[in-house]
Amino acid sequence: QVQLAESGGGLVQAGGSLRLSCAASARTFSTLVVGWFRQGPGKEREFVAAIRWSALSTSYANSVKGRFTISRDNAKNTVFLQMHSLKSEDTAVYYCTAKQGVFTTTPVQFFKGWYDYWGQGTQVTVSS
Repeated sequence: QVQLAESGGGLVQAGGSLRLSCAASARTFSTLVVGWFRQGPGKEREFVAAIRWSALSTSYANSVKGRFTISRDNAKNTVFLQMHSLKSEDTAVYYCTAKQGVFTTTPVQFFKGWYDYWGQGTQVTVSS
């Protein structure tokens, strides 16, 4: 059982920065993958970034690579998504997601059906 809670969304102007947080509760973090998806108006939910909790290896969608950084704070059981150089197309509800029991031999996947747990989402609006 994993529980997730996102925060940090808001209104920011194009070119600005914002940091999202995802507080996680889990029985164990050693095999946990935590990720971010987003869903813009009238669009499908799409992969943004993911991190292996233990290994700290990360993955990014091409659309955010070089602008967004995913990280985690072990002491706070929190995953962050630091967003820079925000564009209007980044406007979306951002969801934290997680999958438990992902061992080092299992590749991280980038489609929403692979993940087991979801937060409620936090709105990010980029004004131009």
